[in-house]
Amino acid sequence: MNNYSNKIAIITGDPNGIGAEITIKALNLLNIPPRDIVIISNSKVLNTYGSINNTYELIDIDYSEKIIPGEISASAGDFSYRLLQKACEIRPKFIVTAPTSKEAMNLAGHKFRGQTEVLEKFLAHDGQKAEMLFVSKDFRILLLTRHCALKDVSKTLTKATIIEKVERLRSYFQNKLFIKKPSFALCALNPHAGENGLIGNEEEEIIIPAIEAVRNRGINITNPLPADTLFIDSVQKYLNGEKMPYDCYIACYHDQGLIPIKSIAANKTVNMTIGLDIVRTSPSHGTAFDIAGKNIANPESMIEAVKYCLY
Repeated sequence: MNNYSNKIAIITGDPNGIGAEITIKALNLLNIPPRDIVIISNSKVLNTYGSINNTYELIDIDYSEKIIPGEISASAGDFSYRLLQKACEIRPKFIVTAPTSKEAMNLAGHKFRGQTEVLEKFLAHDGQKAEMLFVSKDFRILLLTRHCALKDVSKTLTKATIIEKVERLRSYFQNKLFIKKPSFALCALNPHAGENGLIGNEEEEIIIPAIEAVRNRGINITNPLPADTLFIDSVQKYLNGEKMPYDCYIACYHDQGLIPIKSIAANKTVNMTIGLDIVRTSPSHGTAFDIAGKNIANPESMIEAVKYCLY
């Protein structure tokens, strides 16, 4: 097998979505030397959505089904899954993933809530866990819960879970970003941080004890702060090009963290998987089935996902 340890592996995601289109557009605009890239896809899929200017190595994964832009199908979901599996198998330096359809993968029998969980299945060892981090420049947001129904968030947030995830976040900052003492801001779960138990007791009973425990381990983190005001200063500083108040914000659930960063930097935000040996980046949007095959997809977020791996 070839040695891919110094290459960026790019996979094109669901063949009926915009993944191949934005991959082609991103690579043509970035013009990265062929020695740095390997594409994991299918030649028919790529040819359906355009042509790449450079001659990059292609690991051609079998896909004999008809490509129907916008269609959600089990065959497309299985193909997406096999792309991920191959990317993990070759052990590249970075993995960049174009969007997949959770519904399509589940139709194919691959019962995962997203690509993060698939990567964890194939890459994790010795107790490793994958975490989801969203990044635009130095605006970073970690999700304590990922694709979780809102009604299940509070029972998912245990003291042990919070401690483990914050520890993994610190490890990423120290070992990958070389920031020895990162500062973290934590979003409260309830409005107004629970008002001392008047509108929720998770802060008092779960979150604050977890924060005290990680502080005892030397981690710089705030008490749970009301999210509706926490992001005001950070958003203003981001828009003004100023230094962010904290190195990372920690959100209790999906929309709490993603609404602020996507509202101001939707096309510049990168979805990252951290906590495993290989960092994965991805655009922060989905398959966009409604515009698939129309050659109008914006590649900016995919460009940012690839650029992150170049530095």
